[in-house]
Amino acid sequence: MEETMKDYEKELEASFRKINEGDVIQGTVIDVNEEEVTLDLKYYTQGIIKAADMSSDPDFSIKADVHAGDVIEATVVKMDDGQGNILLSKKEANKVLAWDVLAGYMEEKKNLSVKVSEAVNAGVVAYLEGIRGFIPASHLALSYVEDLEAYKGKELTVRVITVDQEKEKLVLSAKEVLREQKKEEHDHKVAMMVPGTVLEGTVESLQPYGAFVDLKDGLSGLVHISQISQRRIKKPSEVLKVGDKVKVKVLNTNDGKISLSMKAVEEQQQAEETESFDVKQFGSKESVGTSLGDLFAKLNIK
Repeated sequence: MEETMKDYEKELEASFRKINEGDVIQGTVIDVNEEEVTLDLKYYTQGIIKAADMSSDPDFSIKADVHAGDVIEATVVKMDDGQGNILLSKKEANKVLAWDVLAGYMEEKKNLSVKVSEAVNAGVVAYLEGIRGFIPASHLALSYVEDLEAYKGKELTVRVITVDQEKEKLVLSAKEVLREQKKEEHDHKVAMMVPGTVLEGTVESLQPYGAFVDLKDGLSGLVHISQISQRRIKKPSEVLKVGDKVKVKVLNTNDGKISLSMKAVEEQQQAEETESFDVKQFGSKESVGTSLGDLFAKLNIK
């Protein structure tokens, strides 16, 4: 019973609280139609937000995006809309509140879903928290995008990279997310490689300290100069050139990097050849021994 009285006291206190024009207040959606949203403000009257004052996003749909039970923060525009309700604007509240939310997104490096609404000079536009955001062409993909119109209407996963409330500047990036995803995929592929595996690859570049070999599937590894040949060399170009097809053995995959060896493949091949030669030689002796044994067995020596 005591809890019920406390709840009643809170309701009573809320109904008599002072609300002024310009205040940002919170309410719960109790009705939605094409023209407006009605909020329960826990006050002696209800709040009304006209459809035009809900969002600046051209893709916003009052019927699809607002539901009964939603909690909305809005700015008080008028204390009386002519019918005894408080007239509110969510768009106005966004100008105050959304920037703090966006700054939080940037700090968290949070991945967010947006829909591209239009292509403009040097990039595209997408709205986030009701604020117009710009995605430069250089941040739409991992490589520069020429056809910006092709991105219109596309859903993108982005991160906030610039928030400037004073200049009303919001910059988003899909490239940041894609770059991280690519690194995760690369690291997973590298982690799945088994040391000791022999692979075929193509020499893609030569450096003073070794050769980088393209292993396909987006992977490449380094053959250190000491692992290129069994003989001592001063520079990789003594025995290799870009485009050469080579066989390499995976030494390790530490820190997401692939260390390779051509020398180890040579040593393995030589060991296999020596073993094969010994087996053949041993087999030959056995054959000769057996033949001589057969020969003596067939001779009737008394």
